[in-house]
Amino acid sequence: MTKVIHETKEDLNIKNKDKLNWRIFGPGILLATGAVGGSHLISSTQAGALYGWQLASIIVLTNVFKYPFFKFSTDYVYNTGESLIAGYAKKSKLYFWVYTLLLLASAVISVGALSLLTSVILSFMLPTSILHDITLLSALVMIVSWLLLTLGHYKLLDRLNKWIMGTLIVTTLLAVLMAAGKPTAIVDGFIPASPWNMASLGFIVALMGWMPAPLEFAAMTSMWTKEKVKTDHTTHRQGLIDFNAGYISSAILALFFLALGVFVQYGSGIPVETQGGAYITQLFNMYTATIGDWTRTLVALVAFMVMFGTTIACIDGYGRSLAESTRLIKGQEDINNVQVVFWSSYTVIGGFIILAFFKGQLGAMLKFAMISAFVLAPVFGWLNYSLVKSQQKLSTAMTAYSIIGLLFLTAVALLFLLQLVGILA
Repeated sequence: MTKVIHETKEDLNIKNKDKLNWRIFGPGILLATGAVGGSHLISSTQAGALYGWQLASIIVLTNVFKYPFFKFSTDYVYNTGESLIAGYAKKSKLYFWVYTLLLLASAVISVGALSLLTSVILSFMLPTSILHDITLLSALVMIVSWLLLTLGHYKLLDRLNKWIMGTLIVTTLLAVLMAAGKPTAIVDGFIPASPWNMASLGFIVALMGWMPAPLEFAAMTSMWTKEKVKTDHTTHRQGLIDFNAGYISSAILALFFLALGVFVQYGSGIPVETQGGAYITQLFNMYTATIGDWTRTLVALVAFMVMFGTTIACIDGYGRSLAESTRLIKGQEDINNVQVVFWSSYTVIGGFIILAFFKGQLGAMLKFAMISAFVLAPVFGWLNYSLVKSQQKLSTAMTAYSIIGLLFLTAVALLFLLQLVGILA
């Protein structure tokens, strides 16, 4: 009888440990916040402005076919207690070093570009009497982000990010509903452009590259998941609920931003700016001109929340991932806060140097980063799939799903590469 009561108490403890509450959310929401910067605010909105609803299918398909390879980041941590980066190192030293070198470069380019876009939005929000030097504002954004992460570490990031994401969802929905209520009038003689040609492939590949995020973010998500397990002792089930909530929210927000571009700019007859900073300013001006100047604060707040949240998440994600690479190279048991702060500082200082000296080329560098992220997606997708498959038995459905996803990503990447070398016109 005593044994039965004891087992019942253990079952109750397991059930309580596995319960659902606000605290279980973290890494998945961080992934979503890190994802909504360049891919959502810029690319998704531009897609709506240029092609209307036509690229909604591409956004949905990309999110669907990348899903298993991001999900594997959560599975791998709970199955092994290790990050995907540690898995890369075990799988192949070549993969590990290629990943680390790519991370060193993409960290400073991404943080520099994201800070620049955030500062453009901030300058739009500030009164004209206040400092509007974009380079100095970018430095301010980086310093504030760095201080938040350095003083609060992961716990503050975890808490702050939930509020950012919640505010972002509500304000974006309000902005889209207002735009839908008073959409831009289609000008006479407007001829819809078709994206279904080789000339538009570069734009589509860039859109897909950071939709919902580069697949290198899966490794960052595994770092956040590993830290979440260490601090809050979440279970695999809780981790998957958090991941799915973040991933699905990100996919829905991408369609919201597509809708914003459709309602505010599509068919207006005004050429769409292609550079990120110039495009954001154009979007703000058209939004206020179409719906009213009183909406200026709302749309600026949406954009600022998008970019500031993405900047913070990327500084921590890149810093934490580079710290993990350092740990593996040195053969240490775990990363420490000093390493995370050091590499987060590297992304901020390197990002500022890139921004200060190559500000005119930052847009082209960002587009290159988005395109290269998609070209490399099949490689990281296969690696994540093979790592998880070596640790657990995947269902027939998940295996088929993963293979179809790999074929889709590979086919589009090959199509783009063939066009790039001139085989396809």
